[in-house]
Amino acid sequence: MPSFRSSALVAGLLCVAAMTCPATARELAITNARIVAAPDAEPIASGTVLLRDGRITAVGDSTEVAVPEGVERLDAGGGTVVAGFWNSHVHLIAPPLDRSATQPGDVLSEALLTRYLRWGFSTIFDIASPPGSAFVLRARIEDGDVTGPAILTTGTPFFPMDGVPAYLPTDLGGWSLKQAEVATPEEAAGRARRQLAAGADGLKIFAGAMVGGELGVLPMDDAIGKAVGDIAREAGKPLFAHPGNQAGVDAAIAAGTSVFAHTAPLMGPWDDALVQRLLAEDIALIPTLKLIEIEVRKEGGTPEVVERVMAVSRQQLEAFSRAGGTVLFGTDSGYIDWYDTRDELRQMHASGLDWRQVLASLTTAPAQRFGQAGRKGRLAPGMDADLVVLGGDPAEDVAVLADVRYTLRAGKVVYAAGP
Repeated sequence: MPSFRSSALVAGLLCVAAMTCPATARELAITNARIVAAPDAEPIASGTVLLRDGRITAVGDSTEVAVPEGVERLDAGGGTVVAGFWNSHVHLIAPPLDRSATQPGDVLSEALLTRYLRWGFSTIFDIASPPGSAFVLRARIEDGDVTGPAILTTGTPFFPMDGVPAYLPTDLGGWSLKQAEVATPEEAAGRARRQLAAGADGLKIFAGAMVGGELGVLPMDDAIGKAVGDIAREAGKPLFAHPGNQAGVDAAIAAGTSVFAHTAPLMGPWDDALVQRLLAEDIALIPTLKLIEIEVRKEGGTPEVVERVMAVSRQQLEAFSRAGGTVLFGTDSGYIDWYDTRDELRQMHASGLDWRQVLASLTTAPAQRFGQAGRKGRLAPGMDADLVVLGGDPAEDVAVLADVRYTLRAGKVVYAAGP
């Protein structure tokens, strides 16, 4: 994977040396901007966004929004300004983020910069990591010791007994994955309550665990899955599920899942009956198309096999989206060492989603699904000042959503592209 470390760090050093870095300002005006305030909004050809104390105070045409005297300006250079992006499927398990309690703050900041902030992510949802690790990283970001995106987490996942997926290591950061297996509904419910009480923002089950061998996919017992789902629902938190195949999809639905973490190409194309069933259960979908391509290639799939599998995944996404299903953007990064979002954006577009639908999967859809629509996902007065400045127009090429000039979180520039 190409590295963007040099340009990002050099830009930051130049910013500090010049003593003009917008990240130090409590007030900031983004000018000379094409503004797309929300996926369904008409673009403002030349606009201004005013920020103060981490909130948006004004958004509009540059002839209507006056910049107060003395307020620092960030020239967007005619680029497109949109709300900060969400990555709704990551794992904080790759070094150095897997040891967030012991790593220096600058090391963690650099990893978060190159992996997430550089791609416009002001919020990420970690949907399985070792116990407590994401909580520590989140606290260090909130304390200012580490610079990074807002973090939501499910904490430790729930595996069926003998259901640790074959593609995972035996331990993560000194923690044995066997400890994530659950044998009874009572055990599952008890751990679910403890994780939510500790600060988890949702829960994650492997409804279909890919254990390999003759069995292939091990479905979670319905009673155990439902026990986890009931606790999540009582707390008003999302339940993520790894579906795997048809049996895993059925187990996920029985558990009361609210988000599928992947498509399920092993089960073949989705017909209208299944799609309507998913919609009736109000299940959102994270496609992770690039992840599926990488995994099939890793298993030795020929180009023909890769394309067959990808065609099924694209069909599932297209059928689901066309029927009005909620699509969330996610990459499974951390599990895979791939952070560049361009391929995922293009594959979603090839699956029938237009640029506005892809933008919604990055902004309004996750904010709504995860209960933060009143604060995040669009540009309006009173909303969090989480923004992305793009180098072009995503209406012309959806991959422009990866052409990030600046990422702002709470009104501060946390990523600036090189000259």
